[in-house]
Amino acid sequence: MTRRFVFDTGVLISAALMPRSIPRRALDAALATGLLAVSSATLVELTEVIHRDKFDQYASLSLRQAFVDQLAVEAELIDVTEDVHACRDPKDDIFLSLALTIKADCIITGDDDLLVLHPFRGVPILTPREFLDQIKPTA
Repeated sequence: MTRRFVFDTGVLISAALMPRSIPRRALDAALATGLLAVSSATLVELTEVIHRDKFDQYASLSLRQAFVDQLAVEAELIDVTEDVHACRDPKDDIFLSLALTIKADCIITGDDDLLVLHPFRGVPILTPREFLDQIKPTA
């Protein structure tokens, strides 16, 4: 059975801007060992955030958009069927909803608003470091 992963926007932004970072290594490991799931809501949020001017100092807008475009190709776009309202930051409910819809193996995040919910309805919520420490490639 294919493992399914959900990454929050912050981790994806870090992966895009810092190619040697732990978030990038976590993303690469997830893509190598399973399926990265996105929803239209998570892609919209990623696109909006990655276009912020404050990231201009780290990478050009065209490089940041290329990351989003590549992610959209590599990830599986999921129609979310679960409607979750459980996070103290309501903007983060999109990741919980996606994770429950696909019965995710885990959510990877650095956001304390999500991490405090670990585990959420049986779905582990891990930092990128914790994810790297736990992931083992399938044979």
